[in-house]
Amino acid sequence: MNKSVVVLGTQWGDEGKGKIVDLLTEGADAVVRFQGGHNAGHTLIINDQKTVLHLIPSGILRDGVKCYIGNGVVIEPEALIKEIKNLEISGVDVQSRLYISKAAPVIMPYHIKLDQLREIKKGKEAIGTTGRGIGPAYEDKVARRGIRIGDLLDANLLKSKLETVLEYHNFVIENYHHAEPLSFDEVYAKALEHAEFIKNMCVDVTGKIHQHLERGEKLLMEGAQGSLLDIDHGTYPFVTSSNTTAGSAATGSGLGATHIDYVLGITKAYTTRVGSGPFPTELFDEDGAELAKRGVEFGATTGRPRRCGWLDLVALKRAVQVNGVTGLCVTKLDVLDTFKTIKLCTSYGDDSFPGSAHEWELVEPVYQSFSGWQSSTRGMTDINKLPAEAKAIIDFIEDFTGAPVHIISTGPDRCENILLVDPMS
Repeated sequence: MNKSVVVLGTQWGDEGKGKIVDLLTEGADAVVRFQGGHNAGHTLIINDQKTVLHLIPSGILRDGVKCYIGNGVVIEPEALIKEIKNLEISGVDVQSRLYISKAAPVIMPYHIKLDQLREIKKGKEAIGTTGRGIGPAYEDKVARRGIRIGDLLDANLLKSKLETVLEYHNFVIENYHHAEPLSFDEVYAKALEHAEFIKNMCVDVTGKIHQHLERGEKLLMEGAQGSLLDIDHGTYPFVTSSNTTAGSAATGSGLGATHIDYVLGITKAYTTRVGSGPFPTELFDEDGAELAKRGVEFGATTGRPRRCGWLDLVALKRAVQVNGVTGLCVTKLDVLDTFKTIKLCTSYGDDSFPGSAHEWELVEPVYQSFSGWQSSTRGMTDINKLPAEAKAIIDFIEDFTGAPVHIISTGPDRCENILLVDPMS
């Protein structure tokens, strides 16, 4: 029996992780978010009702499941509080089931301002961040000047820390970016207001997680973004500011590495990317437009249109290796229903794997073509009813990556899946 299951993306994010986490939490006691910030957006559709989550684990929509935000997540309190209130308006019980790590870094107003000013200054060289302060908050964490959730709960400690760090960042804002500095009094007052709202949810998350394990209960670890956005293993520098790969499930929560029993890698049946950066299989033709239209490819967090292309098996295989993927989940298979020919990238022209954005830009994808099925797979739950052409593509993905496909998602709703192996069993 798998007690700890990690669910993560194997592409550039937006693979449909939220839906799968929600599906699997039927067999989980707790869900833990372990990295990223509110730059992530997990879309869930249950009985035709759409919910978009940014910080709160997707398990919140399952009654009785406890949800944890681990120390590896950077938290913007105002965004978190807004998310809590919106869920509660919808009738979801949040505050009695949500627990926040006191060790999680706080995204402060100066982080957001710096993020946006930097992107403006870079112009055409901009990374394409969401401008929500994620990177600067992680920088402060590593520089050991960051303010953490626990600091918000002590007014005197917060005041002392904020005076020092705001002086530092205001100097940069004024003298390098030539922008208006932030008011200490306003930032401090707002931070105290946020602390009052979240204080009863702030706990020792690592200790709570291990209590679940000691009781023999099941944990689901929820990642954000995707493996190709990992700060170490992604298309650097066009990456996010955290480790999005499986190792971060341990460091971002306090879970021991040997406690991870299963890693589920999520991949679309094609590939998408939001923002700047290399994308070897990107399409600029009618096929790309059709993928975007049928897949409704717009960012859940930003609303930005996603760039679309054929499935990149070379990159997927590397993600399988880096994460130690136990099984794959292929999402949005139904998006390919109308295509006469479907292509999969099987080589970059040589045996080397790109190590930087410059090398990625030089990649020339080599494709293998497959016949499409041109019939509806939407909502299928039985592998035996899947068209032979679709099965052939699933088989090829397994053979190429060395990872078995355990779940096939055939639509956005919670119930639209072919479950071949249940990771939670």
